[in-house]
Amino acid sequence: MTTVAAIDCGTNSIRLLIAKSELQADGTWSPLVDIVRDMRVVRLGYGVDKTGEFAPEALVRTLEATRYYAELIQQHSAERVRFVATSATRDARNRDEFIAGVHEALGIDPEVISGDEEADLSFRGAVSVVDSFASATDSGNLGAPYLVADLGGGSTEVVLGTAAPEAAFSMDIGSVRLTERHQGITDADARLAAVTHDIHAALDVAERHVDLSKTATLIGVAGTVTTVTAHALRLPKYDPAAINGATIPTSTFLDACDELASLHKEALAALPYMHPGRVDIIGVGATIWGELIRRVSDRVSAAGGQLQTVTTSEHDILDGIALSLLSANSDTNSRPALATD
Repeated sequence: MTTVAAIDCGTNSIRLLIAKSELQADGTWSPLVDIVRDMRVVRLGYGVDKTGEFAPEALVRTLEATRYYAELIQQHSAERVRFVATSATRDARNRDEFIAGVHEALGIDPEVISGDEEADLSFRGAVSVVDSFASATDSGNLGAPYLVADLGGGSTEVVLGTAAPEAAFSMDIGSVRLTERHQGITDADARLAAVTHDIHAALDVAERHVDLSKTATLIGVAGTVTTVTAHALRLPKYDPAAINGATIPTSTFLDACDELASLHKEALAALPYMHPGRVDIIGVGATIWGELIRRVSDRVSAAGGQLQTVTTSEHDILDGIALSLLSANSDTNSRPALATD
């Protein structure tokens, strides 16, 4: 049995997955078994879209979380570790300070990956568990090609493929980035119009690279999508087991997006499944997700099909990072777990 540790540091949150897998007789690895799955809202990318650099307090929060994760990794004797940083770190001028802090805590540098690799890892993580979703649903429409949409704080990736990605694009729209970009617009309708304009412009570019009309199954991943799913299901609390693999009618999903986008912060904060760190960004995040669903549904319909449902996965880029560590030929920036001092 091999134990690996994957860290995903995005614009809004930092997350850890420690998981184990076993090399089987046929040379393949058994499905990942979670040991630890943790998320902290650190808002590393706060202000990056405007200032071009990390705020000092955001660096402090992120590196504190990294040191805590280092303790967990040592505690569980993970044999390989990989730290991936995404949208905000790609854009920040002062990322060297962040890289040095991560190296001090973990003994490795964070990998500042491209949008293309982010899309690839998200796709592989989400699709790795599709078979279990299909067996648990009566919808019968979880066939390929899959379009995996990873809606983050700074960017949103769309990836089309079957067993592996065939086309992908990373859009510079995310729940944090667009919230900050348009927060100076005081009129709610004008702000929504500005946000929607940016989403449509990004989707127009994405469609030059990814044929959305080929989508047979739309799978959404990451915190915005899972929170919208909790709202659509009207859960009494955030329940990953209920959210993971949920296949919901498209119209129900769109209603949930529109409702979250229209609620005031006080009402959002009162929702039993709402993480406090998402209250101020979920409205924009839900708008992005709703517009993406509508665009995909329109393209599928124009091609003679119908997007009847949308599926949510709790398995995403974290799982993709962990799976990459199981490759015998992995050349990722990883290392054995921390030695005990």
